[in-house]
Amino acid sequence: MKKIGVLFGMENVFPKALVDKIAGLGLDDVTAEFVQIGGVRMDRPSGYDVIVDRISHDIPFYRAWLKTAALDGAYVINNPFWSSADDKFFNYALAERLGVAVPRTVVVPHKEHPPGTTDRSMRNLVYPLNWDEVFAYVGFPAFLKPFDGGGWRDVFEVRSREDFFRAYDQTRDLCMTLQAAVRFTEYFRCYVVGQERVHVMPYDPREPFHDRYLKDPPAYDPALLARVERDALTLCRALGYDLNTVEFAVEDGVPYAIDFMNPAPDADPHSVGQENFDWIVDTVSDFAVRKAREGAGTAEYRWSAFLRGRP
Repeated sequence: MKKIGVLFGMENVFPKALVDKIAGLGLDDVTAEFVQIGGVRMDRPSGYDVIVDRISHDIPFYRAWLKTAALDGAYVINNPFWSSADDKFFNYALAERLGVAVPRTVVVPHKEHPPGTTDRSMRNLVYPLNWDEVFAYVGFPAFLKPFDGGGWRDVFEVRSREDFFRAYDQTRDLCMTLQAAVRFTEYFRCYVVGQERVHVMPYDPREPFHDRYLKDPPAYDPALLARVERDALTLCRALGYDLNTVEFAVEDGVPYAIDFMNPAPDADPHSVGQENFDWIVDTVSDFAVRKAREGAGTAEYRWSAFLRGRP
């Protein structure tokens, strides 16, 4: 019997719906359950063929276990090796090289020294920094945001040099990016599953949280939607994410990829809506079952294989 495990934190609805969906398929060769682990021995396999990870980005203990589970052949959604190495600034640079439109972005030094470092640790850093060059490249308005953060934490909209430095002074020892704002007329949030299927959701980040997914969106240009879907797949295939959301802000008909490092995307029906929730539950369960049946675990113990996202 193939076994799928779901690893999660505070969320309730999606993990239960996923396990219930797989159980409801009535399969005689695949089962699903919530993961239960204690002290993890290095010489003992996880017992799972597939693990759907919803929480290890916040819990190092879980991340350590997932890596050893992958070592022993479990297929982890998403690849814990790549998730550990990824950051948003790298993503923007990669997207630009792939031909996906992204806003002009600069990574800037920490405002305060990271723990355990001093000014002597920063002797390779140009000082004073040429802020005029940074501002001339990015322009205003812009967003100052963590290079690896999420959930709109520590995100500042800045419209001038003065705005920037007021915000920068509040960033502590975080590594931040400054990114040109997109004056968007349309905005899309896309679920991407298995690097194959895309579900485009009209979205407005300016609305209150519970109203951001548009219930009665206007008709969109089919060519625009086709490009959004194509670019979302291009990014997830290059990064190796099997479950992700990719966000696009559209200005003058050009979809700019704004955020595409969401390996545990929101899947709560109270925020995404029932139709979108049903799609993500059905699609992730289908993908997990397929991977369990394929036995697509690690074939070689090489970092290059892990980091490609396709062992």
